[in-house]
Amino acid sequence: MRADSVHDKQGLRRARIAIAVVFCVHGAVTGSFATRVPWIQEHTGLSAGQLGLALAFPAIGSVSAMPVAGAISHRFGARNALRGLLALWTLALILPSLAPNLVTLCAALFVYGAASGMSDVVMNAVGLETEARLDRSIISSLHGMWSAGALIGSAAGALAAHLGADARLHHLLAALVLTVLGLIACQSVLDVRSAPEAEAPPRFALPPRSALLIGVVGFCAVFAEGASLDWSAVYLRDVLDTSPGMAAASTTAFALTMAITRLCGDRMIDRFGAVRTVRTGGVLAAAGGLLVVVAPDPLVAMAGFGLLGLGVAVVVPLAFAAAGRSGPNPSQAIAGVATITYTSGLIAPSAIGAVADATSLVTSFGLVTVLACGLIIGAGVLRTGDRRAVAGGDGGGGGGGGGERATGGERAGDRTAAPDPLA
Repeated sequence: MRADSVHDKQGLRRARIAIAVVFCVHGAVTGSFATRVPWIQEHTGLSAGQLGLALAFPAIGSVSAMPVAGAISHRFGARNALRGLLALWTLALILPSLAPNLVTLCAALFVYGAASGMSDVVMNAVGLETEARLDRSIISSLHGMWSAGALIGSAAGALAAHLGADARLHHLLAALVLTVLGLIACQSVLDVRSAPEAEAPPRFALPPRSALLIGVVGFCAVFAEGASLDWSAVYLRDVLDTSPGMAAASTTAFALTMAITRLCGDRMIDRFGAVRTVRTGGVLAAAGGLLVVVAPDPLVAMAGFGLLGLGVAVVVPLAFAAAGRSGPNPSQAIAGVATITYTSGLIAPSAIGAVADATSLVTSFGLVTVLACGLIIGAGVLRTGDRRAVAGGDGGGGGGGGGERATGGERAGDRTAAPDPLA
C-alpha cells in the first residue's frame, strides 16, 4: 500500500511537470508569432488597417471553436484530445507566414486561433484535475508558465528578426521543436475521461448559465490586461510625453509583473482562498488604474500599470478554476468562460481607442479603473474555484461544484497534500 502511494505521488509529480510544460509550449507559440507580425505585414503588403482586420481573426477562431473542445475531450479522453489539439496549435504557427495576401492570412489566422482556443480549454481542464489530485493550488503557476513560454518565444523571435531570418523558416523550425516538446509532455499528463454513463456534451453549445457570472469577472480582468498591454506605451508617450524607450519598457514591465505574480500566486491562493485573493487583487488593480489616471509623471504611471498587472494576474486562472468546478462538464464550462474572456480581449483595445477618440486616453483608463472595481464586487462568484471551499475546508461556501471529482482516497480529509515539485 505504501509502494502504491509512492507510485501515485511520483505519477502526480510527472503529471504536474508535464502539464506545466504544455502551458509553456502553448505560450511559446503565441510569443513566436507576435514577434514576426511586422515581417508578415511586409511580406503580404498589408496596410495598418488591413493588418488590424487580420489580427482579429485569431480571436474569432478561438471564440468559434472553444465550445467544441468539450465534445472532443469527451470522445477521445483528455490526454488524446490534448495531444492532437496541442500539435494542431503548434503546427498552425507555420500557416500565417505562408499567406501571400489578406484573404489567405485571415483564413490562416482563423485556423490558428481555433487550434489555440480548443487546446487552451482542454489543457486548463487537465490542469484543474491535476490540481484537485495534488490538493493544492497550481492553476496560477500554470498560467505563469504560459507567460514564461510567451516570453521565451518572443525572445527567440526577436533574435530571429534581429538576424534577418525568414519568418517561414523561423516558424517552421519553432513549430517542429514545440510540437515534439508538446507530444513528449502529453505522454505524462493525466488521462481524464468521462464516466461511461456520462452523457456526451453537444458538439457546440452556448456557455452554461453557471459560467456567465464567472465569465463577467474574467471579462473585467482581461479588459484591464488587454488595455494595459496594448495601450500603456501609447499612454506614456501621448499623455505624459515619455521617450519611446521608456514607453516600451512600461509594456515589458507589465508583462513581467503578470508572469511573476502568476508563478508565485498559488501560495497566496492556498493561504487566503480564491475570493479574498481576487478581491485584494481588485483593490490593487483599481488603485493602479487610479494612479495611471492621476499620474503627474511617467514613473507614477508605470507604478500604476505594475499594480494593474499585479491585481489582475491570477483572476483568469481562478475564473477557469471556478468554471471547471461549477458543473458536471468542466470543459464546457471552461469553454464558456474562455469565450467571454477572449471576447473581452478582442474588444478591449478597440474600445479603449474609441473612448479615447471621443474623450481622452485618460478617460479610457478611468473606464479600466471602474471595471477593476468589478473584481472587488464580483469576487464572490469565484468561490467554486476555491479548492479549499470545494473540499469543505473553507466555510462550505463553495457548494458541490467539484466535490464529486475527488474519489476514494483522494478526498481532502483522507490524505496529506502532495508536495509541489515546481515550488
